[in-house]
Amino acid sequence: MSDPSTLTPPTFDSVEDERLHRKQRLAAAFRLFSRFGFDEGVAGHITARDPELSDHFWVNPFAMHFGHIKVSDLILVNDKGDVVEGDRPVNTAAFVIHSQVHAARPDVVAAAHSHSMYGKSWSALGRLLDPLTQDACAFYGDHSLFDDYTGVVLDVEEGKRIAHALGERKAVILRNHGLLTVGHTVDEAAFWFIAMDRTCQSQLLAEAAGTPVLIGGDDAALTAGQVGSHTIGWFNFQPLYEMIVRRQPDLLEA
Repeated sequence: MSDPSTLTPPTFDSVEDERLHRKQRLAAAFRLFSRFGFDEGVAGHITARDPELSDHFWVNPFAMHFGHIKVSDLILVNDKGDVVEGDRPVNTAAFVIHSQVHAARPDVVAAAHSHSMYGKSWSALGRLLDPLTQDACAFYGDHSLFDDYTGVVLDVEEGKRIAHALGERKAVILRNHGLLTVGHTVDEAAFWFIAMDRTCQSQLLAEAAGTPVLIGGDDAALTAGQVGSHTIGWFNFQPLYEMIVRRQPDLLEA
């Protein structure tokens, strides 16, 4: 495995090592989502594509609290929605949405979605985020809006429409629903979700207080290149991973 100090994601000598790494990052992401208050009953899911079976993904079991998830709890789901490893069911919405995102985006290793407070509040406005802060610029020109709501996503065709709305971007706002982010690593997808929810919070606060001053388009685009790359998303997750593993080491139990 490469040295994290090189600011690039690690490489692996075997598919088994890579699978374990993805599952460890995935379990840690759920613990962090719990810590940030992103859980809402049985809603929410993060997926990680299996490094060998590329049309399969690892995901949280249905109705298990994010704060309890360990590596050993993760289930493997195939492209038909069957649980092929693990003894608990999959959330239908998780399969419907994530299977289509993974199918449409071969570059995507992980996708994250939950009903976080600020994400779902902002989604009700049916608007893209503005470049109000340096951090917000990570999403400048790199997120989209799924401008529709027809109930809980239980149909594959709806998942395809969400994947189409996402396009080649890192995130999509699901109107009246919440946020969905993707990444080339679990780390990246999870960090972008955390950062996007905070960006929603920041804009909600700024607009409640007055009339925000936007960063100009040229400067926003420049800043996006500085703070919004795949590598930067991955790297920003590393201190969060180290913190949650130190505080909750049981999450690594395989």
